[in-house]
Amino acid sequence: MIFESHAHYDDEAFDGDRDVLLGRLRENGIGYVVNVGASLKTTEQTVALVQKYPFVYGAAGVHPSETAELDEGKFRWLKEQCAHPKIVAVGEIGLDYHWEEPDRETQKKWLERQLQLAAEVDLPVIIHSREAAKDTLERVKEAAACGVEGVIHCYSYTKEMAREYLDMDYYFGIGGVVTFQNGKKLKETVEYIPIGNILLETDSPYLAPNPYRGKRNSSLYLPLVAKEIAQIKGMDYDEVVEITTRNAKRLFRIG
Repeated sequence: MIFESHAHYDDEAFDGDRDVLLGRLRENGIGYVVNVGASLKTTEQTVALVQKYPFVYGAAGVHPSETAELDEGKFRWLKEQCAHPKIVAVGEIGLDYHWEEPDRETQKKWLERQLQLAAEVDLPVIIHSREAAKDTLERVKEAAACGVEGVIHCYSYTKEMAREYLDMDYYFGIGGVVTFQNGKKLKETVEYIPIGNILLETDSPYLAPNPYRGKRNSSLYLPLVAKEIAQIKGMDYDEVVEITTRNAKRLFRIG
């Protein structure tokens, strides 16, 4: 069974058919889903989803683009959500310098606080990083030195940067972009990264793989990602599914 390590089924794109779609996943070979919070609201929605579906787990966190909403009281609430038995990670957290707001100091402050939170509650992290390679790496290194494990979601940097994360035994979330014709850099990185450090993800409803690029994504398209990884690495499809599922179970401590 495929392990979907990063989806956003709380998103309004699924409001019309969420229950039907999630009900189809297991019969189509998707055995596990981690629904990832990106704000206080979506973390709350994630907790509701994990309580409704036995095969759905969750991550509690605030995406860098939403960090302006945080204050000490809200941060305490976020920590409380991490005590739920089906919350298996702190995320999606990180740095995103593509936009000017929130300012970089705000983003860095709340990334550091959420990394500290992960250490306190003994959960791995799901890292988002865009146009912020150096600053993200510095902070993740500090957290890893304190025993915080994690995955770099939607990895988009170089092979050389990948080496830095491999040295910390971090995982790499690989999704639909690996199937794109202009995804050469990611294909080269996937060839370089050991299969033991790869997780399958969609980032649904975003980043659907070819031939569905531009349409709403879902975990049902993960076999296309797994097939592409198998081709790049010269492996059997079933082996890719088996190993990436084992990787995700290990990181998120799911039996």
